[in-house]
Amino acid sequence: MALDPVALDPLSRVRAASDPRCDVFLTGTVFLDIIFTGLDSAPVRGTESWARGMGQSPGGVANMATALARLGLRTSLAAAFGDDFYGEYCWDTLEQGEGIDLTMSRTIPGWHSPVTVSMAYEGERTMVSHGHEAPPPAGSAPFPHCPPRVRAAVASLEPGRPAEWIASAAGRGARIFADVGWDDSGRWDLAGLEDLSYCEAFLPNAGEAMRYTRTDCPRAAARALAEHVPVAVVTMGEEGSYAVDGRTGETAEVPAIAVEALDPTGAGDVYVAGFVTGTLAGWPLADRLAFAGLTAALSVQEFGGSLSAPGWAEVAHWWHAVQALPGGLPLGLERYAFLDALLPGQRHAAPARRRAVPTIGFRNAV
Repeated sequence: MALDPVALDPLSRVRAASDPRCDVFLTGTVFLDIIFTGLDSAPVRGTESWARGMGQSPGGVANMATALARLGLRTSLAAAFGDDFYGEYCWDTLEQGEGIDLTMSRTIPGWHSPVTVSMAYEGERTMVSHGHEAPPPAGSAPFPHCPPRVRAAVASLEPGRPAEWIASAAGRGARIFADVGWDDSGRWDLAGLEDLSYCEAFLPNAGEAMRYTRTDCPRAAARALAEHVPVAVVTMGEEGSYAVDGRTGETAEVPAIAVEALDPTGAGDVYVAGFVTGTLAGWPLADRLAFAGLTAALSVQEFGGSLSAPGWAEVAHWWHAVQALPGGLPLGLERYAFLDALLPGQRHAAPARRRAVPTIGFRNAV
């Protein structure tokens, strides 16, 4: 019998009757992602390139929302959706397919869905996006009502653009986890990330972290960031990740799991979702880094962003598979033994998960 990914609740040991209805809140833009894979090289100007694989799935903030929901966290998303077929597809996929709470989301008449085309090759990706900013909702608030009371919220910080909802969520007890995008201004001024003061954890990649801290080493960048936020996590690609808990002085470093990457789209979002899950469940810092890295490694072996996110079934299948390898666990993977306490003891076949497919939908079930 396949493991039911919904049945495993990572927060079962810490839940109480007075807890919020939702575990995690997030907001942002939902894109329709169209992904081309199997390209041998970057497209050449003036030529036509054929991709060996293609798929489509909800993207943008949907990547993070899906990753959180598949790991068993009750997820609330506030986003705008177009009233076109793309928007309808994304809404149904997230609400019906992934169980994400969309009560704070809205469909906007006459507004078309943003679209991103992503081309994956040589372990990297190139993207082209199109869309228009969604009209603001009626009234003064950015959401139908104040962000709900939740355990945590995930935000993407923007230099010089504080988001009022982050302070509101933090004021109601939410633990804020944040990443950051590329600073197009080139200033890389940490003081410009005003909402960092509300964050419990900040998770930039190595390039971002070193630019913001004016350091030349990811580990030094993490130590510098820990002076501004309780927990600083710096992701280092194939080298893994490094974290510093500024409250206790604890540090942790976990190497990446070597895999053959098909498409890195959404891997950073999956990593954050894994770290959030472990933090809310109360795991040790090193276990949180390991789990986040594992979920990201599993995601890049499938194409697409949101629909490549692994659930507990995929985690269980991976752990049972590496334990069954001739000669025992490969060197370094013994550190994932903490999964034994989380997963059922019996072996499970990998269940069929919903993956990105090369069409918006079939007229008949296939």
